[in-house]
Amino acid sequence: MNTGNVKSIATIVVVAILSSVITLFGYNAISKNSPKGVISPAVNIGTNEYADSFDQDKSVKLASLTTQQGYPDFTEAAAKSVNGVVHVKVKSISQQQYMNPFDFFFGFGERNMQPREQIGFGSGVIISKDGYIITNNHVVEGATEVTVSLNDNREMTAKVIGTDPQTDIALLKIEGDDFPYLTFGNSDALQVGEWVLAVGNPFNLTSTVTAGIVSAKNRGNIVGGNLSIQSFIQIDAAVNRGNSGGALVNTKGELVGINTAIFSQSGDFNGLAFAVPISIAGKVAADLKQYGAVQRAVLGIQAPNIDVVRRQDPERARELSQI
Repeated sequence: MNTGNVKSIATIVVVAILSSVITLFGYNAISKNSPKGVISPAVNIGTNEYADSFDQDKSVKLASLTTQQGYPDFTEAAAKSVNGVVHVKVKSISQQQYMNPFDFFFGFGERNMQPREQIGFGSGVIISKDGYIITNNHVVEGATEVTVSLNDNREMTAKVIGTDPQTDIALLKIEGDDFPYLTFGNSDALQVGEWVLAVGNPFNLTSTVTAGIVSAKNRGNIVGGNLSIQSFIQIDAAVNRGNSGGALVNTKGELVGINTAIFSQSGDFNGLAFAVPISIAGKVAADLKQYGAVQRAVLGIQAPNIDVVRRQDPERARELSQI
């Protein structure tokens, strides 16, 4: 081997060693400055795609704040969130049975079904500058008229763009081009024990913020009816009637869920509430905006929920667990 080849090989080896050392030192430096040794937060590609559907500005992010005593500080997240949450008022027509007074006393005639106007209330979340709003399907179901009130007391008529009973998500639209809105966070990155805020209008008390933690994730079989797709975020923040369709936000003020249901025997908050993750609600809203209906793949098979099978047929559940 001639002298030139030896020098070339030596040069390559030296460069490789130096590159490895620089990479190692760089990795260690970044890891020390990142929580739990994570180089950078996980990127939720799906959620970013849904955010793009509503032209959300992802460059503006709040940092999680703490007080001088080291406790979580929710003031900035709350101030940002209340401006992006609206009060939803819904008018609908219900058919109620009407009986002529003569029928009561004399027993003749027929009972008639008379239409009667009903008023319902809920919450919604503005998710775009031009006025798209996410809420629950059960808030606007059967609506003949929907109006929303903003935190600055402006009241506007809203159009129902589309609804999805399977996830209990609906998309509304109000006219305008400069509304405050909440940006999508990464609901998949939420951890059990993480602080969250529920923002809405319980009992028609507007602009209400309650705090709690994520109690569990991926909860299913909580709500019956047509909700065939259930993967709720379980929280212990106080959620009551009127909170439906409101925002679940993290301490950065990012929208991570839509408050949907409570577990209660009295009808009011009992310590457990459930929110649809924004990874699901955002996809539904984006599809409703673009197509008017949710786009879903059909596999041609049905997968039973093992928890339901375990309760209804323990023997079958044991068989499935051995497959």
